[in-house]
Amino acid sequence: MHVQDTHWASAAAIAPGGKTMTAAVGNGRADAARTTPLRVDAQRNLEHVLRAAREVFGELGYGAPMEDVARRARVGVGTVYRRFPSKDVLVRRIAEEETARLTEQARAALGQEDEPWSALSRFLRTSVASGAGRLLPPQVLRVGSAGSAEEARVPQQRVQPGGGELRLVSDETAVVADDAGAGALLDVVGQLVERARAAGELRADVSVADVLLVIATAAPSLPDAAQQAAASARLLDILLEGLRSRPA
Repeated sequence: MHVQDTHWASAAAIAPGGKTMTAAVGNGRADAARTTPLRVDAQRNLEHVLRAAREVFGELGYGAPMEDVARRARVGVGTVYRRFPSKDVLVRRIAEEETARLTEQARAALGQEDEPWSALSRFLRTSVASGAGRLLPPQVLRVGSAGSAEEARVPQQRVQPGGGELRLVSDETAVVADDAGAGALLDVVGQLVERARAAGELRADVSVADVLLVIATAAPSLPDAAQQAAASARLLDILLEGLRSRPA
């Protein structure tokens, strides 16, 4: 590389003006050829790390170590830390992306379904099918019913590492998503809840936190994808029946 760079520099120094321009352009092309693959590789590694982080945190919770993320992404842990200088930064990125995705799903249901119950159930089915509940930041589940402050953290369903049984575990890592993003999610889900309640189709005591809890608990992580989808659909059907208002 140094020999080649010296050659171009010498050519630029001794050649006439026209050839000097040619040499400079040629050097730029050589530099671009050398650096472009690195940019592509870096972007690919970032995508691998983010996908692996969603999978690992979804299965094991936000307390899972960065080494697990690196192994799942098939990169060195140093590569992960180059993109995310601390675990908190990576966790925040995943939590904020998941909050934004849920918000968009809620807005789509609110804007495309005229019937209040259809809008709420569509949001729940879409969110559960996407596995969103396993990555919900805990603070969005701390909204109590009737405006009270409910500080109890809500555990998520995950697979015991090395086993197939479901268990409930609490997260050890404090997960903080962007306050504005979390607020937007709570606001739009609140609209879905209020519409369904006003139409008499949702139980009067159901809160926004209850709806988000349904998303969290109806998205179990099971080793078989088909089994997981079937279990989620069945569990959600049962939970929806529990949410729905019944004539006295």
